[in-house]
Amino acid sequence: MKAVLMDGFGGIEVLKVGETPKPAPGEEQVLIKVVATSINRPDLVQRMGNYPPPPGDSEILGLEVAGTVEELGPGVTGWTKGARVMSLVGGGAYAEYAVAYANHLMPIPESMSFEEAACVCESYITAFLNLFMIGGLKDNNKVIIHGGGGGVNTAGIQLCKALLSATQIIVTAAPEKIDRVKEIGADMVINFKETPDFAEKVKEFTNKKGVDVILDHVGAKYLAPNMNSLAYAGRLVIIGVISGIKAELNLALMMVKRQQIIGSVLRSRPVKDKGDIVAEFTKTALPKFADRTIVPMIEKVFSIDEVAEAHKMMEEDKHFGKIVLKIV
Repeated sequence: MKAVLMDGFGGIEVLKVGETPKPAPGEEQVLIKVVATSINRPDLVQRMGNYPPPPGDSEILGLEVAGTVEELGPGVTGWTKGARVMSLVGGGAYAEYAVAYANHLMPIPESMSFEEAACVCESYITAFLNLFMIGGLKDNNKVIIHGGGGGVNTAGIQLCKALLSATQIIVTAAPEKIDRVKEIGADMVINFKETPDFAEKVKEFTNKKGVDVILDHVGAKYLAPNMNSLAYAGRLVIIGVISGIKAELNLALMMVKRQQIIGSVLRSRPVKDKGDIVAEFTKTALPKFADRTIVPMIEKVFSIDEVAEAHKMMEEDKHFGKIVLKIV
């Protein structure tokens, strides 16, 4: 089968399109004929050699697929060959065929294209898991979602607007993305290049109360302003550490304000746990995609032969929403 392979680790020059054996589904797995996938930042980290796939998963890049069921593995029920599906995968999405666990599949609504479906599983499930299932975000809450314009950020804004009422959304964003972030529902946008310590602006906006939940992928650099922006009993959910892994924490303030810091990853969770998360997302959020309340935001669709250009666009942070890779 055709797939994106890597000639070692490093920059975009290591990405090569070539031939590799087609995988076979194992117990409780299905083989998917992939129509499209999307580029996610962990793909770039894996390309550099710093984010290996979980044991047993494909070493081919790619964390989500949209396509059709090609073959059912032993023990799989409830799915039929030819069904339009989207799914999380531990790896292997940059290829004509990929293996996924049956309990990680979701049906693609008739109203959605394969390209749109390719955007859903990694970014929207990540946002849903960490904002709602872990962060406990509710109606009338206040939330900060860092990374204005990225896939998880735009997904988080859309999910908050679709699933909650009277929730105020604060976003940090680069200056060139501020207007677009406002257009999709942010109530306040902070230019992080001008205001790296955003806590005072957050306090001013919230009448010194702070926010209930923060979704952060920045890490060390933002720990202090994040904690200073949290309300009493607020939750900081960390899903990335692009600015570093070590920072000083005022434990006394954290205790007095009863704040929580929660670390979270999706890829390495057990199969059953991911299945439970997918089931909750399917029940709660997928209807909003079916009725077009939520429409995935696609910056550009690249062909599989243009994978290096797709990675370059993400590296240069020139996208808003998702970057899609068309396989067929």
